[in-house]
Amino acid sequence: MILEKLSLINYKNIQTATLELSPKINCLIGQNGVGKTNVLDAIYYLSFCHSANNPMDSQVIRHGEEFFMIEGKYNEDIAISCGFKRGSKKHFKKNKKEYKRLSEHIGLIPVVMVSPADTLLIDGGSEERRRLMDMVISQYDRSYIEHLNRYNKALLQRNTMLKADDEPNIDVISLWEEQMAMAGEQIYQRREAFVKEMVPIFQRFYETISGNREQVALNYVSHCQRGPLLEVIQRDRFKDRAVGYSLHGIHRDDLEIALGGHQMKREGSQGQHKTFVIALKLAQFDFLKRTNTKTTPLLLLDDIFDKLDAKRVEQIVSLVAGNEFGQIFITDTNRDHLDQILSASSHDYKIFFVEDGNVQERR
Repeated sequence: MILEKLSLINYKNIQTATLELSPKINCLIGQNGVGKTNVLDAIYYLSFCHSANNPMDSQVIRHGEEFFMIEGKYNEDIAISCGFKRGSKKHFKKNKKEYKRLSEHIGLIPVVMVSPADTLLIDGGSEERRRLMDMVISQYDRSYIEHLNRYNKALLQRNTMLKADDEPNIDVISLWEEQMAMAGEQIYQRREAFVKEMVPIFQRFYETISGNREQVALNYVSHCQRGPLLEVIQRDRFKDRAVGYSLHGIHRDDLEIALGGHQMKREGSQGQHKTFVIALKLAQFDFLKRTNTKTTPLLLLDDIFDKLDAKRVEQIVSLVAGNEFGQIFITDTNRDHLDQILSASSHDYKIFFVEDGNVQERR
């Protein structure tokens, strides 16, 4: 997939901008806080129907304004647009036809974004790592979101009954547990297959970037591995009632991360953490590219070179400048890093300078 033109109005600190883009490499240069990341976030929004950083649409409207609009024109005659006005509903359209459900759009334009916030995959709780799995799988398996929605609805209903003052009706709570188990088993199967296939790709990228100096591992952990999920959920219903929420289920799944046989969170340096995140996201890119959609994702690289030594930067540059990757968007405050990428690639590129929300192409 290629994004040919991006238009923004009142998106975060960008009042108005229109970018005619390169089909290969697009570099955004500027100091911190000037709006480089906001351009990438708008591209992310057009793929996932929401911002990567702001959960509420009202938070991405430029200060003092009442609405925002984003429009992207892609190859294959695809135009995606979104408009939102304070106090109104969001309008998300493909070729001027509004979606009935936003879930119908997910996966049409696959995107992989690498940003400084991704260190939460290591430092944060298990929900961050589950979110990664869910985001990738939902881009190539449309039924996955439906299973997630059913599971989360049943989980919410069960938790409401568990924390109520009155003793739960056994028949009703059993019904919600059955729905949790049916949807949860489907989610588990898809997560397990995804992790099994992605791990060797991830390890290959990590070894390349680190120069084969370190060994990393990913291990998927789920309550589904303890037996039939319905039995696991119902086994400790008494404990769940005592704490007021569900202690078992796929909402507790996790990815264990290890460096040299030890927990990455405790052992890894900042450079190793960043190498891990970049390798994981590049593996995600490779995985999506090979799924049944056969669509090359857009790759968004936001300030990825900070805290990396020169050798690791060189390895990343050689990877992303190769033919395996499609259209790439890179932000940096350091022009030297971008010049290094451009000199290593024979592909077309464009450079945009960003300052106080203004985006100008440098010809």
